[in-house]
Amino acid sequence: MTSKIIYNGGLRTEAEHLRSGNKIITDAPVDNRGKGETFSPTDLIATGLGSCILTIMGIKALDKGIDIEGATCEVNKIMASNPRRIARLEVTIQMPDKTFTDKEKKLLEAAAHHCPVGNSLHPDLEEVITIKW
Repeated sequence: MTSKIIYNGGLRTEAEHLRSGNKIITDAPVDNRGKGETFSPTDLIATGLGSCILTIMGIKALDKGIDIEGATCEVNKIMASNPRRIARLEVTIQMPDKTFTDKEKKLLEAAAHHCPVGNSLHPDLEEVITIKW
């Protein structure tokens, strides 16, 4: 088992990662009757995509001896209604101020577009990934 989630009332949950004991609190967003005091479940999906992209890029970089330490990622989530869902995720990756060859850039860009989270999302969900070198 991966996690255990408890509904605490007030549209708030507490999820525990069973292997480590780390916990995440979620709230429904303000535009869906929640407090918006922490990540919403859909925020976690958006954040999971960004984290996954950086992780897969990191694995590829490690395998090829490329240093990407300090890379950052920002994710913008756009919701749709009827049904309420994530319609678009805009991911912007800022690479560290280092020199990358064209071959390294191509390799890392390909990795960014093949992370397991992205591969698991519905094909109607639009993903826009921008890498700033």
